[in-house]
Amino acid sequence: MNYPKKIILTEVGARDGLQSIVKPVSTDQKLAMIQGLVDAGLKQIQVASFVHPKWVPQMADAEDICANLPIVDDIIFSGLALNNRGVERAIKTNLQRVEISISTSETHSKKNANMTLDEAMANMKSMIKLAQENGLEIRAGLQAVWGCVYDGKPPKEKIVEMSKAILDLGVNTLSLSDSTGMGNPNSIKEILEHILPLSEDTPIVLHLHDTRGLGLANVVAALEMGIKQFDSALGGIGGCPFIKGATGNIATEDTIHLLHEMGYNTGIDIQKVSAVSQSLVPVIGESYFSGKLYKIVESLK
Repeated sequence: MNYPKKIILTEVGARDGLQSIVKPVSTDQKLAMIQGLVDAGLKQIQVASFVHPKWVPQMADAEDICANLPIVDDIIFSGLALNNRGVERAIKTNLQRVEISISTSETHSKKNANMTLDEAMANMKSMIKLAQENGLEIRAGLQAVWGCVYDGKPPKEKIVEMSKAILDLGVNTLSLSDSTGMGNPNSIKEILEHILPLSEDTPIVLHLHDTRGLGLANVVAALEMGIKQFDSALGGIGGCPFIKGATGNIATEDTIHLLHEMGYNTGIDIQKVSAVSQSLVPVIGESYFSGKLYKIVESLK
C-alpha cells in the first residue's frame, strides 16, 4: 500500500459545521471555538463563508470573524466563496486562502448556487482569476463527487472532465467532496485512480461526510491511494443546508484517533479538540453532533 507519511487535517467546523444550524452562535463563541482549535494544534482552519446572510444567516459575521483571528505564523485560515462578490469580500480580509467549489449535480447547483453547471464553471473561472490576481492561495474543487440525492451518481467521465478543467486553471489544491456520504471504499478508489494521474504535483484533499456511516472507511481507502489531506469537523457537526438529509462531516476526534491508531502523528491534541466540542454542545445542542469519540475521549488515554 502507498500510505503517505504525514496527514494534514483541515478543520471545517466553524464554517461547514455551523452553516446549517438555525440557532445563532455569537461571534465571540465562534472565535473561542477557533482559538481552541488553534491551541489543539490544527494548522489549517476554515473559518467563514462569504455568502449572503439571507441564505446562510450563521455566516453573517464573516468579516468580524476574520478581523479578530489569532495571529499565528504557521496556521492557514481560509474562507469559502460562491461568487465574485464573495471573493472580493475575502480579498479585503487577512485570510491567506479562498476556497471555491461547484457541484457535479445540476439540481444541487441550482439549489446551492442558483446556477446551472455551465454557469457555475464559468463563474469558477472568473473567481479563480480574481483570487489569483490578488495573491490569494486557491483551493478549488467539486461537490457531490460520489453522488447526490437529487441526481444520483455522476459518471466518472464527468468527474474527470470537470477536475481537469479546474486543474488547468492553476489552483493550489484540488478538493473532492462526498457531500452526501454516498461514497464507499471501492468508489473512492475508483475516482482517485482517474484523478491522481491528472493532478501531478497539485495536492488533493478529500472532504468526506459520514451520512451513511462509511466516512472513516473511506479515509482508509484514500490513504491507501496516497491521499495526504482531509477535511474534518469537530464532533462531526456539519452538512450542506441545500442537500436534503446531508449530515455531519467526518468527526475530527474520530479521524485523529483512526490516524493515530494507524501510526500517524497528526500533531493534533485529541483531548483539546474534544474539549472544544464539548464546550459547543450547550451552545448548539447535542443533536448536531454525529461523532463517536468527542464525549468519551478521556477514556482513550
